[in-house]
Amino acid sequence: MTYPKIPLAQTVIQLCKTKGIKHIVISPGSRNAPLTIGFTHDNFFKCYSIVDERCAAFFALGIAQQLQEPTAVVCTSGSALLNYYPAISEAFYSDIPLVVLSADRPKHLVGIGDGQTINQKNVFENHILYSANLKLDLKDEKHVPAHEELPIFKNLEDKFERLLGLQKDIQTHNEEEINTAINFAKIKKGPVHINVPFDEPLYEMVDKLSVAPKAIESTIKTEVIEDYVLQSCFEDWNASSKKMILVGVNEPNQIEQKWLDELAEDDSVIVLTETTSNIHHSSFFPSIDKLIAPLSESEKLQLQPDILVTFGGLIVSKKIKQFLRKYQPKHHWHINNKMANDTFFCLDNHFKNTPNEFFKTFLPRVTHYVKSNYKSTWTAVKQHRTKRHKAYMAEIPFSDFKVFNSVLKSIPNDYILQSGNSSTIRYTQLFKIHKSIEVFCNRGTSGIDGSTSTAIGCAVASEKPTVFVTGDLSFFYDSNALWNNYIPKNFRIIIVNNQGGGIFRILPGHKNTENFNTYFETNHDLNAEYLCKMYGFKYESACNEDELKNILESFYSNGDEPKLLEVFTPKLINDEVLLNYFEFIK
Repeated sequence: MTYPKIPLAQTVIQLCKTKGIKHIVISPGSRNAPLTIGFTHDNFFKCYSIVDERCAAFFALGIAQQLQEPTAVVCTSGSALLNYYPAISEAFYSDIPLVVLSADRPKHLVGIGDGQTINQKNVFENHILYSANLKLDLKDEKHVPAHEELPIFKNLEDKFERLLGLQKDIQTHNEEEINTAINFAKIKKGPVHINVPFDEPLYEMVDKLSVAPKAIESTIKTEVIEDYVLQSCFEDWNASSKKMILVGVNEPNQIEQKWLDELAEDDSVIVLTETTSNIHHSSFFPSIDKLIAPLSESEKLQLQPDILVTFGGLIVSKKIKQFLRKYQPKHHWHINNKMANDTFFCLDNHFKNTPNEFFKTFLPRVTHYVKSNYKSTWTAVKQHRTKRHKAYMAEIPFSDFKVFNSVLKSIPNDYILQSGNSSTIRYTQLFKIHKSIEVFCNRGTSGIDGSTSTAIGCAVASEKPTVFVTGDLSFFYDSNALWNNYIPKNFRIIIVNNQGGGIFRILPGHKNTENFNTYFETNHDLNAEYLCKMYGFKYESACNEDELKNILESFYSNGDEPKLLEVFTPKLINDEVLLNYFEFIK
């Protein structure tokens, strides 16, 4: 087998292999050549070449999101590394294990005006679980360490002994740092940064390893909930007639059905879910905005819970956040292994556990169901809203709202739906999604910047077919995502093109002015047809309901290339249709 000659590169690669990091996303460069040589010459690794580092990082994020295993990105020195930052921040807030391997100049060449050189040490410190700054190997007796590391030699023999000892110290330090970083990514679920300095020559290869790095394992410590805390919670739970469970971003199949069924049987409990919650039960309350938005002040007081239990990631619905901040529960408990956000400014218990383990411990010890009309009252409201929703859909013109209704109904069972951010995920929240469809969205930072790249990474890693639904600005912003040689033929993209940032028409502010059109909505006349020709997608478009219906009938059928459907909607009525919806469904 072929290996890079540099021991540090060998150490990084061998520890990635030992730790089971199989997927390696590489962006081309020179300084990272030792890592590229090592990863691409070992059949254990599945390597991908993605030129644009921002796209590469989000592509890797999509792989890690699906596999829930660390995925590595490899780049050269300089500004290349900074292009990873959007995906790193998303991984940080979405608990996705991403391992960043950045090549760097030697320490003595940083800060002297050398090309393609920036201060890479701890560059992501505000959005990273761990930063490992490795040390340069001592190549031979001619190597000159940085001035502060330079030892004093008595004679030639002392020189070789000291250098040998220094190299052993360097090797030990590097192994410990690499192990620690990867363990953080695996156990704490998030991004880590390993900065790897290389000196020239960079391209030398050998056929034998010169190092045998040791893997250091780390174990997950499960925190036991103190019995007195549980007892206090039982007392509050059993005394409360209004309990609300709110689920944010949640991986599919994380909670046993029997615990969901038990929650559904309790008349004092309502479970609010989002599209990204990936939890389904006929007694639960999806489409939160549909429930909350039309409420009067007196109705909001009736809905106000005594106890709020939350789990999962960040919440999409702005309306539920506003509601619970104003009508705060007496108690807010959050269930999460890592941390608890005090989103509603009333958090009083953080259970460091998985939701499944918490309910497994908690629900069997609940002594009785409290007599309550809490669920029945709001179930009646939900049923009324559903009827009004159907009536509204029958009378509105062709618009974004109408398109999302058709598109979301068209998705075949057992697909993965990757949603773009902004208006896309908010429209999606208003519709029922079949329980076999798994839904993902980059809600950690809620940015539009890497949604397409993430969706493609997901499609590559998942055995299920993937459809990506997005808005036009998000798609064009990340159009380099299509510069990718690994896109499956069954991958589908649907763009809802309303010629700008349509969500800004829904928000407060002056509309239909030159300033608004240019600086907020960002009007444009772009379409994706020529991008599809360049990148090998089959392109289709629709401008009305009949065209959309006809195309969707065959859109998911097998073909020789991935497909993209662009749906053009009339931007000037979209905001009116959406805002009128919440009034109509009262």
